[in-house]
Amino acid sequence: MFSWILALLLALVVWSLAAAYFWLVKRRRKETRLGLNALAGMHWRDFSEMVRRALHEQRGLQDVTGEVDDSREPRSDFLMQDAQQQRWLVSCKHGRAYRIGTAAVNELGAAARLAGARGGILITEGQIERDGRAAAEKQHVEVLDGPLLWPLLQPYLPGDVEARVKHEARREAIRRISIAALGSLTLGLLVGMGYLTSRLDQPAWTTESTPVTTAPAAAPAPTAAAPVDPAAAAPESAKPAEAAAAQPSPAPAPAETPAAGPATATPAPAAAETAPHGSEQTHILGTVADPDAATLARYQRELATLLGQQTGVLSAFWQTRQTLAINRSAEIDEVWPHICTQVKRYPALRTVRIQLNPRLGTDEPVRWRQCATL
Repeated sequence: MFSWILALLLALVVWSLAAAYFWLVKRRRKETRLGLNALAGMHWRDFSEMVRRALHEQRGLQDVTGEVDDSREPRSDFLMQDAQQQRWLVSCKHGRAYRIGTAAVNELGAAARLAGARGGILITEGQIERDGRAAAEKQHVEVLDGPLLWPLLQPYLPGDVEARVKHEARREAIRRISIAALGSLTLGLLVGMGYLTSRLDQPAWTTESTPVTTAPAAAPAPTAAAPVDPAAAAPESAKPAEAAAAQPSPAPAPAETPAAGPATATPAPAAAETAPHGSEQTHILGTVADPDAATLARYQRELATLLGQQTGVLSAFWQTRQTLAINRSAEIDEVWPHICTQVKRYPALRTVRIQLNPRLGTDEPVRWRQCATL
């Protein structure tokens, strides 16, 4: 359940960010581009008249009267003045193909000075290049190119043209937001399924660690009981002593019989652990390579106890008959040599799979290793 909640939150966050970007950024860029295309499609006389009207209503500029070239006919270049009677030469470069450079800016600056104007205003649906913008600052020329021109002239477009531009921009933004929603949903599903898969692949040692870790504490009991086996052999060694006591014998004989008891009891552990000569079992360090089920279980308990006492190992327990799980507090490279040293003491357990669980409080993955292979 947690994985799907996490996936849903991730999908909502991704979709919200994508929707905000497409609506606030991409939609405005699309609207500006379509609006400039609509302006470029107008006749140049209509465009000049629209520019004159926008500067009059938004900038407070008035037409210059009393000049020889004063005329109400639309022109691409015309003079206007502000409230302080300062003149400005307005130049309209109509078309999206314009790339205004230094030459055009210097030409407008020179024409403004000849007309007695304070500076110039260059208006175009195209773009001004970097060197042209630097020259405009020196020539006292204000440049209103594409991104700056659309907000200025948008209110003066015919109603149907403006509505068409906004509709196209909104439809494109909604289409992209819908695609982003599908992509976010897919991403959320992938994350949720990936989280579930990782949880299924990871062994459930975290839920079983509490009851299983108590097993090593109980393991020393059978291990400690192993040395008692020689004591179990003591009654058999005492039988000859009782038989000898029942027969008439010299007085020193009973004194020699107890001395023989420890001598016969001493090799008993080796006899209990070691198979007779001629068997197919291999003996390494007092253990057999192919023990029976009871002996193999005892070896597993002994190995888990020994590993639990190693430095850097918190606990060791058997998840299955072939998987030994180890909870550790140190790096894998630090504890692994000691683990293999103990495992190799038991030939029957040399090839078991060892599961190295991550340290508590870390995001390390589970590791599986083997000390030896067949």
